[in-house]
Amino acid sequence: MNDTRDDTRTTTPGRPRQRGSFWRQLGYLYSGLPIGIAAFAVTVSGLAVGASLLVLVVGVPVLAGTHRIARVFAANERRRVEKATGRALPPHHYSVPRQSAPRYWWAALRDPQSWRDTAHALLAFPIRVVTFSLALTWTVGGLGELTYGLWSGPIPRDEGKAGLLDLMFGISSRAADIAFNTGIGVVLLATSVPMVRGLTAVHAGLARWLLTNEAAALRARTRQLADGRRSAVAAEAQTLRRLERDLHDGPQQRLVRLNMDLEAAARRLDAEESAQARLLVDEMIGQSQEALAELRALSRGIAPPVLADRGLRAALTQAAGRSPVPATLAAEIAEGQRFPSVVENTAYFVATEALTNAAKHSGATRCDVSLHADRDALHLRISDDGRGGAHIGKGHGLAGLADRVAAVEGTLEITSPPGGPTIVAATIPLTGVDDDHGPRT
Repeated sequence: MNDTRDDTRTTTPGRPRQRGSFWRQLGYLYSGLPIGIAAFAVTVSGLAVGASLLVLVVGVPVLAGTHRIARVFAANERRRVEKATGRALPPHHYSVPRQSAPRYWWAALRDPQSWRDTAHALLAFPIRVVTFSLALTWTVGGLGELTYGLWSGPIPRDEGKAGLLDLMFGISSRAADIAFNTGIGVVLLATSVPMVRGLTAVHAGLARWLLTNEAAALRARTRQLADGRRSAVAAEAQTLRRLERDLHDGPQQRLVRLNMDLEAAARRLDAEESAQARLLVDEMIGQSQEALAELRALSRGIAPPVLADRGLRAALTQAAGRSPVPATLAAEIAEGQRFPSVVENTAYFVATEALTNAAKHSGATRCDVSLHADRDALHLRISDDGRGGAHIGKGHGLAGLADRVAAVEGTLEITSPPGGPTIVAATIPLTGVDDDHGPRT
């Protein structure tokens, strides 16, 4: 499955903007130099080696790896800038297809944000040197000047020279020299706060310029929403076609037969053939019971009452107990804990369809279902010990699963090597979904 990795980051609406503290910004400037040295050294080395080996094609993975390392430094810089300034940066976007290694390398080299990350590692280094020096001068240097009278006495001087004031203006007074240096310290420390904020703003501006790309992130988000809508339409159409087919082939035929038997029974009752009519009535009862069972099975496949009444855990427990293949459920959510209905319906659909596919096609003797949730997403995993070889293909049940999960902007990963095991893992986001069940318990 060729997916697109969308690492878009967006700011949270209504998030309060807090101004970064002086000490956080000072720590940011001090720690920036060693980080900048490491990023610059690794990036320059990688670019040099990769460019020199391009003629041998070996340079392509080297350059792709350099971009990957620059991406790590960029992610760290975004976090540091947001912590120092107290403000979230605009979103950014990476788009690298998940495919074979050579194609991945070429795609990584074509990704604009990767080049922007690499450029930041190169351009930020000289800026870090300057900002580190100025921050050190205004803070440590200012503190040293302020305490000049305490530590400068034992320092040896040339004969007849009293200090900096004497060298600059020919004033050899020791008291005047102390007052002059102390004044410099006062000025530096008094202006250290706006200086540190200004130096931090320089780095924040560079990060906004190179490490964010709101237009690309919004375009990617638009494509994702459009794909989700298309997947939702496809999944709904496939579900309706399957429901129509099942109704036509099962309950509908039985109900037609039941109607014909009822007409025959009525004719025989009129002819006073009561014994034969009794046999027909008994057969009609059996037919109606089978039709009712099939209709109930269809309704469970759509949305069982237990899912609406008691929640996802209870519904999956029932589905595991009803599975033709022995199945176990490990749910790390509380009994009765509720999620938005679209999330619960999607998770239930994925679990029941995966269990059905395992029973029909895998030859499995055991299935394991696990479910847990964190603050951002619901994670569902179904594994079986079958023969493997499952894949997503047009017209297959797994394609319907992928469309259903994509409709809620989730992800579906299927691992099924020949010989098994088959693992279906779905991640269904909880953020940005209206919770129609009220507060979660």
